[in-house]
Amino acid sequence: MADSPLIMGVLNVTPDSFSDGGDFARTEAAIAHAVELVAAGADIIDVGGETTKPGAGRVSVEEEQRRILPVVRELVGRGIRVSVDTMNAATAAATAELGVEIINDVSGGLADPNMARTVADLDVDFVAMHWRGPSSGMDGQAVYSDVVSEVHAELELRVAELIVTGIAPERIIVDPGLGFAKRAEHTWEVLVHLRRFQSLGSRVLVGTSRKRFLSSLLEADAGPKQRDRATAVTSALAAEAGAWVVRVHDVASTRLLLDAWTAIESEQPPMPHRARSSFRQPR
Repeated sequence: MADSPLIMGVLNVTPDSFSDGGDFARTEAAIAHAVELVAAGADIIDVGGETTKPGAGRVSVEEEQRRILPVVRELVGRGIRVSVDTMNAATAAATAELGVEIINDVSGGLADPNMARTVADLDVDFVAMHWRGPSSGMDGQAVYSDVVSEVHAELELRVAELIVTGIAPERIIVDPGLGFAKRAEHTWEVLVHLRRFQSLGSRVLVGTSRKRFLSSLLEADAGPKQRDRATAVTSALAAEAGAWVVRVHDVASTRLLLDAWTAIESEQPPMPHRARSSFRQPR
């Protein structure tokens, strides 16, 4: 039986996130929300200070760090496992010093030429997402003949480059980048064939949460937060495909689906609900 994936709860400390519109831009609100996500069943909190929604521009490294460092410091101090969503090597180094366990780079280390070398010297895991360019122009990069084969090949090459740079293979996590430089039909095709990415030999992160491609399942005027049930279902499908972690905004609904999936897979009735520990577990 496959293990149930970990749940990575999304914490956007930004004023312009597509999914929550800056609800947690203030440090106090961000910390309180992280605690709620852990109580709902999140194993890891992924803190981001720069939106990567389609068409988004970049923010300075200084502004990114101003937003996230106080939050990261407080969460790590409480024993919560933390990942940081950043494309900046300087931010990776600063947050690793605070005790962050994972650097989640949507560019796979391509946006900052110093990222791979920096991470190679840090005691962190590294998420390399499939990336074809910055959010400001990524929709124009959504051109494929065979999207699954091409995404797989590009990720395979990126993993090899990261290893050559000095990142230990066991520290690399791959993310097929659902919704990034992919039209809805591309994303669905990759999702259907997620199991193929196990052949890369790395743990796999899957993030479907509140993304545009889920809109085809809902009413035309449904907003991002109304995609949470579809997120939970697709996260359960990712579990079936062997994902190591699923990245979601609404932890409670995904926890419910994954607990049901685990019970069915194990042929054991689910245990009574209990909040998961927020404390760091051995890697």
